[in-house]
Amino acid sequence: MGAYVSIRGWLECDEGQFTAARKVISSHEDDHYSHGWGAPRRHINWTYYLFYGANIRESAVNWFTGQLREIARISDADGYFVRGLFLASHEAAGMTEWQVREGRLFTSPADTRYQYLDE
Repeated sequence: MGAYVSIRGWLECDEGQFTAARKVISSHEDDHYSHGWGAPRRHINWTYYLFYGANIRESAVNWFTGQLREIARISDADGYFVRGLFLASHEAAGMTEWQVREGRLFTSPADTRYQYLDE
């Protein structure tokens, strides 16, 4: 049956980056796990946010991280990249932190202070 990974987190960007990120997400539409993406109903002030929250099969993790890698490379006119933070909890392997910054996706074991989310 396969293991599941609980993914939750967000991306921060400007309006142009937000539009470009939504295009990336649309290009990976799968009519299932894609529904985990969301944004505020109405934009407030200057930062745009995209959120993701879903339990996905382990086999779909590369589908998701592929999107994050594409989105991470989006920069604005001043060279600032999209940034964000995600926590991914694997049923057996534990929790990992995914940082979207500097045009890349950085992964590392999550800090133990986030373990309460897996209880």
